[in-house]
Amino acid sequence: MKKSSTLIPLLIIAALFFIFGFVTWINGALIPFMKTINELTAAQSYLVASASYISFVVMALPASAILTKIGYRRGMSLGLFIMALGALVFIPAANARTYWLFLLGIFIQGTGMTLLQTAANPYVTILGPMESGAKRIAIMGIANKIAGALGSLIFGALLLSGIDDVNEKLKTVTGPEKEQLLDTMASSVHMPYIVMAIVLALLAVMINKAPLPHVEAKPIEEGKDGVTAKTSIFQFPHLILGVFALFMYVGVEVIAGDSIISYGLSLGMPVEKAKWFTTYTLIAMVFTYALGVFLIPKYLSQTKALKISAILGIIFSLIIVNTSGFTSVIFVALLGVANALVWPAVWPLALDGLGKFTKTGSALLIMAISGGAIITPLYGKLVDKLNASYLAGGMEEALASSTSANNGYWILIPSYIVILFFAFKGHKIKSW
Repeated sequence: MKKSSTLIPLLIIAALFFIFGFVTWINGALIPFMKTINELTAAQSYLVASASYISFVVMALPASAILTKIGYRRGMSLGLFIMALGALVFIPAANARTYWLFLLGIFIQGTGMTLLQTAANPYVTILGPMESGAKRIAIMGIANKIAGALGSLIFGALLLSGIDDVNEKLKTVTGPEKEQLLDTMASSVHMPYIVMAIVLALLAVMINKAPLPHVEAKPIEEGKDGVTAKTSIFQFPHLILGVFALFMYVGVEVIAGDSIISYGLSLGMPVEKAKWFTTYTLIAMVFTYALGVFLIPKYLSQTKALKISAILGIIFSLIIVNTSGFTSVIFVALLGVANALVWPAVWPLALDGLGKFTKTGSALLIMAISGGAIITPLYGKLVDKLNASYLAGGMEEALASSTSANNGYWILIPSYIVILFFAFKGHKIKSW
């Protein structure tokens, strides 16, 4: 397919990745918002993130089946409509201040995003030459992360404005006064989510009419007598290994982004300084995405990009656990450099040669997003156990907190080793 003929489709898909980033990153603002209006514990409030992750795991394979029946373009359109429906659920949820309704809305939006992701990632991968698939996905990554930053800022301002004052007032008011205060705060979701629903619905109509060319992966090579050699998705070991690599990758990406502020605070840094640390990781990722767009495939193959990423991840992780203070924080942020090109590189390598199994393979890769829901809590549990051990050994509390948070980053190294194996060997294993 000529470059000129892929430009408009790429811009359209980039708009979809912008939506992924925007909707995903507003969870950071939703968590403290839900905690206040529904009077939740910290653990309960984090179910906001869990509802999104669960949707990717539960709905990925059904999404693949839907795409097989209706195709990529209509699948993307349907995904946007489902997301719009999820946004509308927030209105009755806010009116009733019913937490499970909020979670239902988030799950429905996650279902729509699962359908979009399952369609958009393989679509952009096979839209052009497979060897430049990482370059196209890197462009999508830039749109995704910029949208994430905007979503976090916009919804943070809309939903969290004055939340500290509300929390202080809640300590002193009771009865009808308390209910009115919470109802007023809950109603602040009405306008943002109505606007979101309208925008998503309009985009769904536009995508359904958009000039997106029909693309399919290359057919699988046939065996003797014209019989297809592969009959099951599980006959592609490079795909299974790719899913495992992505599972580990999402875990380390979430740790790098979500733990850095808490890590800075454990080192005794002020909140005003630490609150910007996640932005450092984001800047590192966007810079590396842009570098990937320039270098791949003309100067750097996606396989080499993946190898370099994994090696940098191991090196940066070792520096983190062997340094302290702001130096170690900077290297946590620099994990954004190590992480940025992993997702773009794994996709084309894992989907290569899947033919008619591409949509199902895409669904399995999307399910790997669950790594963020599993590996990240493991980091937290490791930190808790190390902290308890250091305190039992007589270490001063502040030092124990910073030391355990630092040593918890050892969990990153096996994840990067898995990615490194896939880069050097795993993607080449085409049969068991």
